[in-house]
Amino acid sequence: MSGSFPTAEAGASLDKSNDGLVLRCSGIWTLQGIPSLEHHLAQTPWPDSGQILFDASAITAMDTAGAWLLFRTMNRFETGKFTVSRQGFRAEHEALLHLIREQSIDISLLGTPSHGFLERAGRLTWFHLTQLLGILAFLGESTMALLRCVAQPSRIRWRAILYNMQLAGFDALPIVGLLAFLTGIVVSYQGAVQLSRYGANIFVADLVGLSMLREMAPLLTAIIVAGRSGSAYAAQIGTMKVTEEIDALRTIGVSPMELLVLPKMLAMIIALPLLTVYADMLGVLGGMIIAQTQLNVSFADFLDRFGDAIELKHFMVGMGKAPVFAAIIALVGCFQGFRVSGSADSVGEQTTLSVVQAIFLVIVVDALFSVIFSWLNI
Repeated sequence: MSGSFPTAEAGASLDKSNDGLVLRCSGIWTLQGIPSLEHHLAQTPWPDSGQILFDASAITAMDTAGAWLLFRTMNRFETGKFTVSRQGFRAEHEALLHLIREQSIDISLLGTPSHGFLERAGRLTWFHLTQLLGILAFLGESTMALLRCVAQPSRIRWRAILYNMQLAGFDALPIVGLLAFLTGIVVSYQGAVQLSRYGANIFVADLVGLSMLREMAPLLTAIIVAGRSGSAYAAQIGTMKVTEEIDALRTIGVSPMELLVLPKMLAMIIALPLLTVYADMLGVLGGMIIAQTQLNVSFADFLDRFGDAIELKHFMVGMGKAPVFAAIIALVGCFQGFRVSGSADSVGEQTTLSVVQAIFLVIVVDALFSVIFSWLNI
């Protein structure tokens, strides 16, 4: 039986002799050449018992990684039905093997610890609690930075605010308008099937108006912006933290809160209500088109009923939600960006987490608004 497993830096050949097997090790057994050699050794069809000789006379250099691979291979046979012997080891190689033998542990006993239900629940609860406390602390820091800017208006970075308004607002018009228009079509079309049964076609204006102005337009707009702009905030700040630009800003005396967070938050608070109005208009337009094509309700009749059924308070309810949603999206996105810790993987994880948390909090806050408005009969 014979097989060879060369690598760029290290090599090993397995030969059969009269006394048993001989594993001839050669080359430079260092970290760079170990992975390929380790893979080949692991795939070798070893016999179940016998004698094996480890010959290291051709090894020119060895570091701790190479010594660990050799020790692990020898230990595998020493604990089995093999008689292990060795030759050709230099004094420094013997010293490395002796050191590893003294410090080694049974890795097979180490595994992924299994956590019970209570421990998993506790870990999850603690994670979300730390996230909540972190967001609250970040909110407080942002509020203090905003108050400083209000006290000293010259600190406000208007150029950055306008730039972020373009990114979060103007550039989002196509996707927000399209989805709002299609949502108005869907709501009107589904309502048309039921309303036509009772001859109440004209009430499609009530259905589309109330659903779009109070709930659908602000909620859908916030979700779209959270996925589009909130994730961009987290990725941008996270990348700046990985490349140590955040530390550089602090070093030169520039507050990251005033340069990165406040312009994004203020731009979002201005842009999201405007996007909500835009979504209201296109959502109602989609409903009007379906009302005319499916229910024979003309645009004039639709608008006439719309003006009678929809009060100003319904519009203001939706508009009142938009700034709150905007603040949540901006704060969560920026907060998760600052939580990135030193790797590209962390940027992706925190970006994903920012979208999930922002959408979750937007829906939760929307539900709270619904309960509060119901109590107040609004």
